[in-house]
Amino acid sequence: MENNNKNTVKAVNRNVRSSPRKINNLLKNIRGKKADIAIRNLSFARQRIASEIRKTLQSAIANAENNNQYDIDHLYIKEAYVGKSIVLKRFRARAKGRASAIKKPYSNLTIILSENIKQKRELHGTKS
Repeated sequence: MENNNKNTVKAVNRNVRSSPRKINNLLKNIRGKKADIAIRNLSFARQRIASEIRKTLQSAIANAENNNQYDIDHLYIKEAYVGKSIVLKRFRARAKGRASAIKKPYSNLTIILSENIKQKRELHGTKS
């Protein structure tokens, strides 16, 4: 995951209160898409964590626009990945004096945007 490319920008959201598996399920749907389409898809996603992912994506877009003066119409999601963070361990009382563990995982979310500049050649004449 190299980030030394000149036309990339990233945003990191640390300690998101959800498991990496659940977040990765949503990130699969937005990888490689244009930024505005990904925001639209996350706005209508039913999962609770979709709003946190959308906030992180909007932060990356704001970074690209304000810090690097990129055109937001040409931004697409180059990478979107999630990693483990802390795990809160809690216990629930069970029958016969026993206890069972409850794990409350947190995640670190990273979104890397890139500017897609493709000059479309205008076709003149025949299709050849």
